[in-house]
Amino acid sequence: MIMLDRDGFRPNVGIILLNQRNEVFWGKRIRTHSWQFPQGGIDRGESPEQAMFRELHEEVGLYPEHVRIVARTRDWLRYEVPDRFIRRDARGHYKGQKQIWYLLQLVGHDWDLNLRATDHPEFDAWRWHDYWVPLDVVVEFKRGVYEMALTELARYLPRQDFRNRFLRSNVRAREFERHPLAHGQEAHFELPPGASFDPDPNAHSANDPTPPAPDAFGGVPR
Repeated sequence: MIMLDRDGFRPNVGIILLNQRNEVFWGKRIRTHSWQFPQGGIDRGESPEQAMFRELHEEVGLYPEHVRIVARTRDWLRYEVPDRFIRRDARGHYKGQKQIWYLLQLVGHDWDLNLRATDHPEFDAWRWHDYWVPLDVVVEFKRGVYEMALTELARYLPRQDFRNRFLRSNVRAREFERHPLAHGQEAHFELPPGASFDPDPNAHSANDPTPPAPDAFGGVPR
Protein backbone atom coordinates (compact mmCIF):
# COMPACT_ATOMS: atom_id res chain seq x y z
CA MET A 1 0.00 0.00 0.00
CA ILE A 2 1.43 3.37 -1.05
CA MET A 3 1.73 5.74 1.92
CA LEU A 4 0.39 9.27 1.30
CA ASP A 5 0.13 12.28 3.57
CA ARG A 6 -3.10 14.23 4.00
CA ASP A 7 -2.24 16.40 0.98
CA GLY A 8 -1.66 13.44 -1.33
CA PHE A 9 2.15 13.49 -1.33
CA ARG A 10 4.17 10.29 -1.01
CA PRO A 11 7.13 10.50 1.44
CA ASN A 12 10.35 9.91 -0.47
CA VAL A 13 14.13 10.30 -0.21
CA GLY A 14 16.63 11.61 -2.76
CA ILE A 15 20.37 10.92 -2.77
CA ILE A 16 23.23 13.08 -4.03
CA LEU A 17 26.33 10.86 -3.92
CA LEU A 18 29.75 12.53 -4.12
CA ASN A 19 33.13 11.10 -5.00
CA GLN A 20 36.40 12.53 -3.65
CA ARG A 21 36.40 15.24 -6.35
CA ASN A 22 32.91 16.45 -5.35
CA GLU A 23 31.48 15.00 -8.55
CA VAL A 24 28.04 13.42 -8.28
CA PHE A 25 26.65 10.04 -9.27
CA TRP A 26 24.49 10.61 -12.35
CA GLY A 27 22.33 7.66 -13.42
CA LYS A 28 20.48 7.04 -16.69
CA ARG A 29 17.01 5.65 -16.11
CA ILE A 30 16.69 2.21 -17.59
CA ARG A 31 15.54 2.19 -21.23
CA THR A 32 15.18 6.00 -21.41
CA HIS A 33 17.33 9.06 -22.13
CA SER A 34 16.47 10.65 -18.76
CA TRP A 35 19.21 11.09 -16.16
CA GLN A 36 18.62 11.52 -12.44
CA PHE A 37 19.82 10.96 -8.88
CA PRO A 38 18.83 7.85 -6.92
CA GLN A 39 15.51 8.24 -5.10
CA GLY A 40 12.66 6.15 -3.75
CA GLY A 41 9.66 5.98 -1.44
CA ILE A 42 9.72 5.68 2.33
CA ASP A 43 7.96 2.52 3.48
CA ARG A 44 5.59 2.44 6.44
CA GLY A 45 7.58 2.31 9.69
CA GLU A 46 10.83 3.52 8.07
CA SER A 47 12.68 6.69 9.00
CA PRO A 48 14.00 8.81 6.09
CA GLU A 49 17.54 7.66 6.92
CA GLN A 50 16.56 3.99 6.90
CA ALA A 51 14.81 4.46 3.56
CA MET A 52 17.87 6.27 2.18
CA PHE A 53 20.20 3.37 3.03
CA ARG A 54 17.74 0.84 1.59
CA GLU A 55 17.38 2.78 -1.66
CA LEU A 56 21.16 3.30 -1.81
CA HIS A 57 21.65 -0.45 -1.89
CA GLU A 58 18.71 -1.26 -4.16
CA GLU A 59 19.60 1.33 -6.80
CA VAL A 60 23.41 1.54 -6.75
CA GLY A 61 24.49 -1.48 -4.69
CA LEU A 62 26.18 0.41 -1.83
CA TYR A 63 26.01 -0.35 1.89
CA PRO A 64 26.24 2.10 4.83
CA GLU A 65 29.95 1.37 5.25
CA HIS A 66 30.59 2.64 1.71
CA VAL A 67 29.37 6.19 2.41
CA ARG A 68 29.46 9.05 4.90
CA ILE A 69 26.42 11.26 5.51
CA VAL A 70 27.50 14.86 4.89
CA ALA A 71 24.15 16.66 5.24
CA ARG A 72 20.41 16.49 4.56
CA THR A 73 17.76 19.02 3.65
CA ARG A 74 16.07 20.71 6.60
CA ASP A 75 12.53 20.06 5.41
CA TRP A 76 10.50 18.26 2.77
CA LEU A 77 10.86 19.39 -0.84
CA ARG A 78 7.75 18.73 -2.93
CA TYR A 79 6.93 18.22 -6.58
CA GLU A 80 3.59 17.46 -8.24
CA VAL A 81 3.25 14.73 -10.85
CA PRO A 82 1.21 15.49 -13.99
CA ASP A 83 -2.02 13.48 -14.34
CA ARG A 84 -0.76 11.65 -17.42
CA PHE A 85 1.83 9.86 -15.25
CA ILE A 86 -0.69 8.86 -12.57
CA ARG A 87 -2.71 5.66 -12.68
CA ARG A 88 -6.32 6.49 -13.47
CA ASP A 89 -7.78 5.12 -10.22
CA ALA A 90 -5.22 7.08 -8.16
CA ARG A 91 -6.10 10.46 -9.63
CA GLY A 92 -7.62 12.73 -7.04
CA HIS A 93 -5.71 10.93 -4.26
CA TYR A 94 -2.08 10.89 -5.32
CA LYS A 95 -0.60 14.33 -6.00
CA GLY A 96 3.20 13.91 -6.05
CA GLN A 97 6.29 13.36 -3.92
CA LYS A 98 7.69 15.06 -0.85
CA GLN A 99 11.39 14.37 -0.37
CA ILE A 100 14.18 14.59 2.15
CA TRP A 101 17.46 14.86 0.26
CA TYR A 102 20.76 13.43 1.56
CA LEU A 103 24.26 14.48 0.56
CA LEU A 104 26.59 11.49 0.86
CA GLN A 105 30.30 11.06 0.21
CA LEU A 106 31.61 7.79 -1.17
CA VAL A 107 34.32 6.39 1.10
CA GLY A 108 34.49 3.12 -0.82
CA HIS A 109 35.54 2.64 -4.43
CA ASP A 110 33.92 3.04 -7.83
CA TRP A 111 33.87 -0.72 -8.24
CA ASP A 112 31.61 -1.02 -5.16
CA LEU A 113 28.76 0.45 -7.22
CA ASN A 114 26.46 -2.14 -8.73
CA LEU A 115 23.39 -1.27 -10.80
CA ARG A 116 22.23 -4.91 -10.71
CA ALA A 117 21.97 -5.31 -6.94
CA THR A 118 18.27 -6.27 -7.31
CA ASP A 119 16.09 -7.87 -9.98
CA HIS A 120 14.46 -4.50 -10.71
CA PRO A 121 17.26 -2.07 -11.64
CA GLU A 122 16.49 1.64 -11.90
CA PHE A 123 19.52 2.58 -14.04
CA ASP A 124 21.30 1.04 -17.01
CA ALA A 125 24.28 3.46 -17.09
CA TRP A 126 26.00 5.88 -14.76
CA ARG A 127 28.82 8.41 -14.68
CA TRP A 128 30.43 10.97 -12.39
CA HIS A 129 29.30 14.50 -13.23
CA ASP A 130 30.08 18.01 -12.03
CA TYR A 131 27.96 18.95 -9.00
CA TRP A 132 25.68 21.31 -10.96
CA VAL A 133 24.08 18.72 -13.20
CA PRO A 134 22.25 19.69 -16.44
CA LEU A 135 18.59 19.93 -15.46
CA ASP A 136 17.40 19.72 -19.07
CA VAL A 137 17.97 15.95 -19.01
CA VAL A 138 15.85 15.55 -15.85
CA VAL A 139 12.12 14.90 -16.28
CA GLU A 140 10.57 18.37 -16.30
CA PHE A 141 8.41 18.24 -13.18
CA LYS A 142 11.41 17.27 -10.98
CA ARG A 143 13.70 20.11 -12.03
CA GLY A 144 12.59 22.62 -9.39
CA VAL A 145 13.22 20.16 -6.56
CA TYR A 146 16.63 19.28 -7.99
CA GLU A 147 17.59 22.94 -8.08
CA MET A 148 16.40 23.48 -4.50
CA ALA A 149 18.20 20.39 -3.17
CA LEU A 150 21.48 21.17 -4.94
CA THR A 151 21.37 24.79 -3.80
CA GLU A 152 20.61 23.99 -0.15
CA LEU A 153 23.24 21.24 0.10
CA ALA A 154 26.01 23.01 -1.86
CA ARG A 155 27.19 24.81 1.30
CA TYR A 156 28.10 21.43 2.82
CA LEU A 157 30.36 20.24 0.00
CA PRO A 158 33.60 18.90 1.53
CA ARG A 159 36.52 21.25 1.08
CA GLN A 160 39.24 20.00 -1.22
CA ASP A 161 42.97 20.46 -0.72
CA PHE A 162 43.87 22.29 -3.93
CA ARG A 163 47.49 22.69 -2.83
CA ASN A 164 47.94 18.93 -2.65
CA ARG A 165 46.11 18.53 -5.93
CA PHE A 166 48.52 21.01 -7.53
CA LEU A 167 51.51 19.13 -6.14
CA ARG A 168 50.12 15.86 -7.41
CA SER A 169 49.53 17.37 -10.85
CA ASN A 170 53.20 18.44 -11.00
CA VAL A 171 54.25 14.92 -10.14
CA ARG A 172 52.01 13.55 -12.89
CA ALA A 173 53.44 16.02 -15.36
CA ARG A 174 56.99 14.90 -14.58
CA GLU A 175 55.95 11.27 -14.92
CA PHE A 176 54.22 11.84 -18.26
CA GLU A 177 57.34 11.24 -20.34
CA ARG A 178 57.81 7.91 -18.61
CA HIS A 179 54.19 6.87 -19.21
CA PRO A 180 53.51 4.47 -22.12
CA LEU A 181 50.89 6.82 -23.58
CA ALA A 182 53.56 9.45 -24.11
CA HIS A 183 55.12 7.17 -26.70
CA GLY A 184 52.02 6.46 -28.75
CA GLN A 185 50.87 3.21 -27.14
CA GLU A 186 47.14 2.45 -27.14
CA ALA A 187 45.13 3.10 -23.97
CA HIS A 188 42.78 0.44 -22.58
CA PHE A 189 39.95 1.44 -20.27
CA GLU A 190 37.89 -0.81 -18.03
CA LEU A 191 34.51 0.27 -16.62
CA PRO A 192 33.65 -0.61 -13.01
CA PRO A 193 31.17 -3.47 -12.47
CA GLY A 194 27.57 -2.41 -13.07
CA ALA A 195 28.52 0.55 -15.25
CA SER A 196 28.03 0.95 -18.97
CA PHE A 197 29.45 3.54 -21.29
CA ASP A 198 27.30 6.17 -22.99
CA PRO A 199 29.61 8.36 -25.09
CA ASP A 200 27.14 11.23 -25.26
CA PRO A 201 24.38 10.95 -22.62
CA ASN A 202 22.82 14.24 -23.68
CA ALA A 203 22.70 13.56 -27.41
CA HIS A 204 19.02 12.59 -27.58
CA SER A 205 17.68 14.10 -24.41
CA ALA A 206 16.56 17.53 -25.59
CA ASN A 207 14.07 16.42 -28.25
CA ASP A 208 13.51 12.78 -27.38
CA PRO A 209 9.78 12.10 -26.98
CA THR A 210 10.26 8.87 -25.00
CA PRO A 211 8.54 9.30 -21.60
CA PRO A 212 10.27 8.13 -18.39
CA ALA A 213 9.98 4.40 -17.77
CA PRO A 214 6.92 3.51 -15.65
CA ASP A 215 7.33 2.11 -12.17
CA ALA A 216 5.09 -0.05 -10.04
CA PHE A 217 2.79 2.84 -9.14
CA GLY A 218 0.99 3.25 -12.41
CA GLY A 219 3.76 4.96 -14.33
CA VAL A 220 4.82 7.55 -11.76
CA PRO A 221 8.59 8.23 -12.10
CA ARG A 222 10.28 7.57 -8.75
